[in-house]
Amino acid sequence: MVISLSVLVLLLILAVIFLRSGGLKVSHALVCAMLGFLLAGTSLAPTIHSGLTATADIVSGLRP
Repeated sequence: MVISLSVLVLLLILAVIFLRSGGLKVSHALVCAMLGFLLAGTSLAPTIHSGLTATADIVSGLRP
C-alpha cells in the first residue's frame, strides 16, 4: 500500500505539472490515465464516483 500511495502522489504531481505546462502530449495523457487507474484502486474511488455521479445529475437536469 505504501508503494502504490507514493506512486499515486508522484503521478498526481506529474499530472499537475503537465496540465500547467499548457500542452498535453501523448506521454502526458498516459500519465493521467495511469493516475486514473491508480485512483480507482484506492479508498477514494467511491467518493470520486459519487461526486462525478452527482455532477452528471446536476448537468443533465439543466435546461438551456
